[in-house]
Amino acid sequence: MSFLHIHRGASRLILSIPHAGTEIPAAFEPDLVSLWRARKDADWWLPELYAFAEALGATIIRTAISRSIIDVNRDPSGASLYPGQVTTGLCPTETFDGEPLYHDGTRLDNAAMAGRREIYFDPYHAAIRAEIMRLRHFHDQVVLYDCHSIRSVIPRLFPGRLPNFNIGTNDGKACEADLCARVAAICAADTAHDYVVNGRFKGGWITRRYGDPASGVQAIQMELACRGYMDEPETPDATNWPGALQAEPAILPTLRSILEELSR
Repeated sequence: MSFLHIHRGASRLILSIPHAGTEIPAAFEPDLVSLWRARKDADWWLPELYAFAEALGATIIRTAISRSIIDVNRDPSGASLYPGQVTTGLCPTETFDGEPLYHDGTRLDNAAMAGRREIYFDPYHAAIRAEIMRLRHFHDQVVLYDCHSIRSVIPRLFPGRLPNFNIGTNDGKACEADLCARVAAICAADTAHDYVVNGRFKGGWITRRYGDPASGVQAIQMELACRGYMDEPETPDATNWPGALQAEPAILPTLRSILEELSR
């Protein structure tokens, strides 16, 4: 499957990168308002930012498909992960800013969504399950680290400016308190950047579905504010977004320390 990329490592650490994809299959293009808008909310440059994880022995799973086609980090039932708050669904129809993705009158029916789920969603999750099972043969505990990023300011989704590091463990259900505390301590030591634990982003479907410390799977979502590793314009548009990946991202040493800790 050309859209699914898996690098297999031997350490206990699995990186999931569900939203960095920008591919839009040609069959979907005519219904979209624009390809730029459909790619706008991607988690830009995360495969490049986390490339160092291979040297730590991490397994890395990512999809090349745009989250605007199907979001593999959403509840497949369609239930909101954040009831009462604005969010996007399994097959989004609008951007984070509320802009329509599809031309007027275009609707995704249940059959269309089921088809996308079968082609893209199900294989991604089958890969996660397979890698967890493979590594559990060698490790008492597996750590699933779900990699995300988002623009620092999106008033429709959250007030003010998002912290640099947003750690999510589904309010402690997906990861043991001690492991979460060790990650938070690394972030706290980076006094140039702020962080929060289980703030606006507590973990998406991947963190909530697979995080089960009792069965040997610790899951943590890390949502990065884009300003920490890429050039982020105040107002993104088709001429300036995405900004470039910084040559030496300021948050990279902290990310290295986090993954080194999780790999142990």
